[in-house]
Amino acid sequence: MTPVHFTFSAAFLLGLAGLAFHRTHLLSALLCLEGMMLSLFIALSLWTLELNTTSFSASPMLLLAFSACEASAGLALLVATARTHGTDHLQSLNLLQC
Repeated sequence: MTPVHFTFSAAFLLGLAGLAFHRTHLLSALLCLEGMMLSLFIALSLWTLELNTTSFSASPMLLLAFSACEASAGLALLVATARTHGTDHLQSLNLLQC
């Protein structure tokens, strides 16, 4: 494994560990998701450059578009949660309530 691949794998795993272990605020969960998507985008971009093919050149842009949609939906949920509950703590959310 090259140092570049190790760096992006470690960045993805650190984002995943942050998402798994530090689940107190919704904003921190969204930041961990964005870090994971950023490391996936850069790794996929470098992978397409290493292969020197044009058939995979649209996949990083497609991943970036899905990442932007995920970020906007997450921020909309954050604003809606902060307005209704007054906080973004994940412990205050209850899935059984409407």
